[in-house]
Amino acid sequence: MSSTVVRARFTHGPLPILGACVLWGTTGTVSSLAPASAPASAVGAAGLVVGGLLLFLTARGTRDVIARADRRLLLVGAVTVAGYALAFYPAVARTGVAVATTVALATAPIVLGMRARPVVTSLAVAGCAALVLGGGEAHVDLVGVGLAVVAGLSYAVYSVVCAHLIGLGHPSRAVVGTVFGGASALTLPVLLVLGVGWLGSGAGVAVVVHLSVFTTFLAYLLFGLGLRQTSAAAATTLTLAEPAVAAVLGVVVLGERLPAVSWCGMAVLAVALAALSR
Repeated sequence: MSSTVVRARFTHGPLPILGACVLWGTTGTVSSLAPASAPASAVGAAGLVVGGLLLFLTARGTRDVIARADRRLLLVGAVTVAGYALAFYPAVARTGVAVATTVALATAPIVLGMRARPVVTSLAVAGCAALVLGGGEAHVDLVGVGLAVVAGLSYAVYSVVCAHLIGLGHPSRAVVGTVFGGASALTLPVLLVLGVGWLGSGAGVAVVVHLSVFTTFLAYLLFGLGLRQTSAAAATTLTLAEPAVAAVLGVVVLGERLPAVSWCGMAVLAVALAALSR
């Protein structure tokens, strides 16, 4: 197999998206280490403000994207990226990681993937639900569930926007940098209102560095690469791998235990994602 083919497999399609999922899967473990005084929304906002700025400043071609791309789509992308961060973290705070993660991550594949790959998407969503909710200790808060749905819809919209703009020939890194740069600017005032005093601690700085560099900057660079040859529907279904990564980290790093139902759900999810990746 030539080096060109090997490189193509690792820089296009499903593999970069799954790599992004690995990084996103660290979010829950890392954000749990934030100071108790940090509001959940502020933690997510801080990661997006810094990470979005990094994506914008390091991307080449953002001026060209701003000049030539449909600015309405860029604005929609920026608003929904900001909406995801500002809705998901409060959802977690209100209804817990399990329910918020399941609802948010399952909403986008249900909206986008059911028409294209109904069987595989259904298996992936069912596996994700069994994995995350298998312990039977979920706490359902209607407001939290509503916020998680908003987060999931926001994720679906900005995935479609980015995939569409990349499909028109704009460089993936420039598209992602422009959209996330706009989201960073929109989120900064919210962060200032929520308060930044908690960033004075070492734990607060460490959490924001991880969320901004790894789960925003690097993860969305990979996500943009994957969108070059992967549809938004397939991409959003592939991201159901994130809770599997989070669950494994919980077992390995935090010493948590998963019930048999969760392990079965992880197996079903793995089979569905493997089928989709082919």
